[in-house]
Amino acid sequence: MPYMNRRKFLAGTAAAAGAASLPMPANAQNAPMKIGLLTVKTGPLAAGGIHFEEGITAFLKDKNFTLSGRKIELIVADTGGNPAGAKTKAQEVVERDKVDIVLGPFAAFELLATVDYLAQAKMPTLAFAGAEDVTQRKGNPYLTRTSYTSAQCLYPLADYVIREMKLKRAVTMGDDFAFGYEQVGGFQRVLEEQGGQVVKKLWSPLNTADYAPYVAQIPECDVLCEVLAGSNPLKFTKQARGLGVKQPLVGGATVADDTIIGAHDESAAGLINTNPYSLDRDSEANKRFIAAMKTHHGNDVRIGHYAACFFANGQIIEAALAKTGGKSDNAETLAKAVRSVSLADTPRGPINFDAYGNAVVDVYVRRAEKDGGKMVNKTIKTYRKVSQFWTMDPKAFLKEPVFSRDYPPLKT
Repeated sequence: MPYMNRRKFLAGTAAAAGAASLPMPANAQNAPMKIGLLTVKTGPLAAGGIHFEEGITAFLKDKNFTLSGRKIELIVADTGGNPAGAKTKAQEVVERDKVDIVLGPFAAFELLATVDYLAQAKMPTLAFAGAEDVTQRKGNPYLTRTSYTSAQCLYPLADYVIREMKLKRAVTMGDDFAFGYEQVGGFQRVLEEQGGQVVKKLWSPLNTADYAPYVAQIPECDVLCEVLAGSNPLKFTKQARGLGVKQPLVGGATVADDTIIGAHDESAAGLINTNPYSLDRDSEANKRFIAAMKTHHGNDVRIGHYAACFFANGQIIEAALAKTGGKSDNAETLAKAVRSVSLADTPRGPINFDAYGNAVVDVYVRRAEKDGGKMVNKTIKTYRKVSQFWTMDPKAFLKEPVFSRDYPPLKT
């Protein structure tokens, strides 16, 4: 059995498929550009990882697997959602499959396990996972994060809580791993800079089934910020409301993404969440994205920020290849071309990259509401061109420790 799901999109006709079996020309630029997708297709994080694949394949199918004159070969590797699996698959796509560029992986702990190897291999990488430091204190010229950092959507959320909701005393409920720590750190930093306070931080294992013990620990507060991933926000939100939590609920990108909002019940009504994509965004680019997803994956496909990020990745690669004349043989040139891309519109809105290789993006504040018998998100505010440093000076920001379980510390 092969180690990974290998998909070759070399042509659309039987004749071309037959030609694809012949030896490739000596000129590497006549060969397909190989894209390695590191994603999660098994385990508790699989839903989001599958949406990765749906997003990039929808884009490539719309383009007949040809970007800037280059045929594209997509190689999909299932990391299993763990650090060891991610590193193994990264090595396979680089050393065995000779890919030109890597997309992914999914989770922060996967990115941290692969980033050094990919940098040593001089592999242009369009990273997804939010692990802050890979585009901050430990950046490298081959990695560009095209999604958002863990904290990037939490900065505007804290700003909205203070300025629009007029709430100051917060409790946070997060998954007990890097993505949770960094989300809480960003939320806490902006909340406290504007006169608010995080009075308690609660952490739960990723596979928590019963949140009652955590709900019991919630002290008096004005607002409860949940930064949970996978199916955890569905469980926590329902249990918290069922156990009598009355405070407003707010959360980050994974709490009420458009892919899972319909699985929330009425307990989520009023939940404020921030996301780098919103299904209700009224733009031609978003309409084309939604149409492509339905055309290639069916009318019932779930559409949210995971697929939107990887559809936009296709646009970024296409624009980078336009800058290199369709060439991908020089890793340094390709990596620089990626970072120089500036797109006026994607399904997510405009995208460009800062000096550290991280995306500058619009962030949407949404309210969960019932519409037509199901829960949906309604965008109520847009924060334009949000940076990984928010409004802070990058040099001053980088002198401080990376956000962690205990940093920033609670102020008593």
